[in-house]
Amino acid sequence: MQTTKIYILLTNTGTFFTRLLGLCSRRPYNHSSIGFDIRLNEVYSFGRRKPRNPFIGGFVREHIRSGLYALCPGTSCTLYEFEVTAKQYELIRQNVCEFEVEKEKYSYSLIGVMGVALKTPVNRKYSYFCSQFIATVLERSGVYLFDKPSGLVTPEDFRQHPKARHIYEGMLAEYPAEAEVG
Repeated sequence: MQTTKIYILLTNTGTFFTRLLGLCSRRPYNHSSIGFDIRLNEVYSFGRRKPRNPFIGGFVREHIRSGLYALCPGTSCTLYEFEVTAKQYELIRQNVCEFEVEKEKYSYSLIGVMGVALKTPVNRKYSYFCSQFIATVLERSGVYLFDKPSGLVTPEDFRQHPKARHIYEGMLAEYPAEAEVG
């Protein structure tokens, strides 16, 4: 069976919201994104739509050298690789594409984040938080990593998963350039 890889990027920007989440979770990384290449040219998540405005969130395509990450040059990160079948990979891409086509419908689920703290999943049709979005996309694509609802999946769950292959940890701004990876 032919396999390919997806990438889960976990970050800590050091913003007020990230620090607040860190106080609650006691984990080093509180934001997660899904990527389709090791160079992180194509990365998606639920987060800030406008880098300077933390109150407007939803589905976003992230760029590791611009946007919020450019405003937060001290962003630390860790990157993990997961193997999936070629069919699952195509389904994951298709699911993400469906989010992107209708991105204006989606909002960031702050209530869902509070639900994680209360150990009660909150599912709303067009509202997700970062790790819930990734877990949902993976489940819809036949990739079942967790024995819990997607509304309770945290960035730490990806970090601790036995199938996660660690690729990099350090400053996002220092993530290897194209010639240095792959």
